[in-house]
Amino acid sequence: MYSYEDRIRAVLLYIQLGKRTGVTIRQLGYPTKNALKSWYHAYMNGNDLPAGYVRAKPKYSPEQKAVAVSHYFQHGCCIATTLRALGYPGRKTLSAWLDELHPEMRKRLVGKARADAHPQELKQAAVIALCSRQGSARDIAQELGVTRPTLYNWKDQLLDRGVPASMKRHRDSSPAAEQAELEQQRDALQRDILQLQLEHDILKKAVELIKKDLGVDLHLLSNREKTVLVDALRARYGLSALFTKLGLARSSYFYHRARRQMADKYADVRGIMADIFERNHRCYGYRRIRASLSRQQFFLSEKVVLRLMKQEQLVAATPKRRRYGSYLGEISPAPENLINRDFQAAAPNEKWLTDITEFQIPAGKVYLSPVVDCFDGMVVSWSLSTRPDAALVNTMLDAAIETVGNSHQRPILHSDRGAHYRWPGWLSRMHDANLIRSMSRKGCSPDNAACEGFFGRLKTEWFYPGDWRNTSIEQFMQAVDDYIRWYNEKRIKLSLGARSPLEYRESLGLAA
Repeated sequence: MYSYEDRIRAVLLYIQLGKRTGVTIRQLGYPTKNALKSWYHAYMNGNDLPAGYVRAKPKYSPEQKAVAVSHYFQHGCCIATTLRALGYPGRKTLSAWLDELHPEMRKRLVGKARADAHPQELKQAAVIALCSRQGSARDIAQELGVTRPTLYNWKDQLLDRGVPASMKRHRDSSPAAEQAELEQQRDALQRDILQLQLEHDILKKAVELIKKDLGVDLHLLSNREKTVLVDALRARYGLSALFTKLGLARSSYFYHRARRQMADKYADVRGIMADIFERNHRCYGYRRIRASLSRQQFFLSEKVVLRLMKQEQLVAATPKRRRYGSYLGEISPAPENLINRDFQAAAPNEKWLTDITEFQIPAGKVYLSPVVDCFDGMVVSWSLSTRPDAALVNTMLDAAIETVGNSHQRPILHSDRGAHYRWPGWLSRMHDANLIRSMSRKGCSPDNAACEGFFGRLKTEWFYPGDWRNTSIEQFMQAVDDYIRWYNEKRIKLSLGARSPLEYRESLGLAA
């Protein structure tokens, strides 16, 4: 929420600059375009602005909010059920109410992997008890605290669907019946062996003929590739078995088989395309391949060129998926790079560095935002969250400002050009604390190398060697907090005379 002085300053500058919205916002760093225009109209109508905002009446009353949240918890915590029953609000609004009234749910619901409550040994013992009929399936399931279908699912996972659930001899079974049952089991095993041999031969031919990996999913192959495999194995296996295993329709097989027997009118073009692709560093896509073919008087459509490239496996390099980055463009004027890669400080609280790093574990993502002192590398303050939002950096900055207190120390706080360090909340805190802003150049991580080095040591020494498969979000956050405290208090640095940052400050008489 902007103060009266901030709003009147924005309106006067807007009028002074000839009602140029973009220039005004770039100079001030706030507000949005619509907010600035609304302030201007209010100022022109009354020759002044109201001292404070007149909040519009909320769409939903607190009673309606409480009823919706109560209905959500009383009916199985299902958002869709609540919306159908009450007719209000939207899915996003109800989620915001839940975060507001029950913030403790947020950590438990973000990226938490479900652990298997039943160990493998328990499943094996249950299946043995089921097959040996030490009791009824219902009694065994009740003893373990699971349902009867779950018990049979464990049996299918550990054995096979064809294996009977009971291997105990029935009292009333005759030798002839037992012989017939054994013959049925033998026939089932032979069918299973035949299917496994068929699958093995298909995969082997896929590697030899169409250059696929041994673990390729057969149903993802094209009908043309499946036809090649059927032709190679039809002398050994029946067509029906091959069609069923590959998921190929009989009509599709005979269509592609007839097409394969026809002369390939693109045989010459295929060789020329491969030559063009190899001579140009394997980086040409179908558009540039088509243009190169046109220069050699081969005029083909883009679809034909694209199809031929897929068949010849001519795949150009594509950009890799970019990782998360907070840079949203030049949304406000950037301050100068006052640090200029000089990460040496003569005293504490002269130069601070900050940035955001991401940890991805099976339970979800966690984001860390620290403030690192250039004097000795001590982490002055830090914050952890499951979302890289403004609250992550603002709480970290508030904690760092508290460490300075009422002293006259006003450090330079250096960051990258992320949007977190340009939003009004960050700017107002920096202004109120009289801190000096400094930013790296665009896309130049070495300008903040000391902070990046802390992230590198944290992940190399602690995060990458760790096993986080059974770690929850809350446990991981606590582990990060413990590491940073150990980093400040106990981890020695050779550059500090084999002392930790806290021990180094105590040796100089600087510790509080």
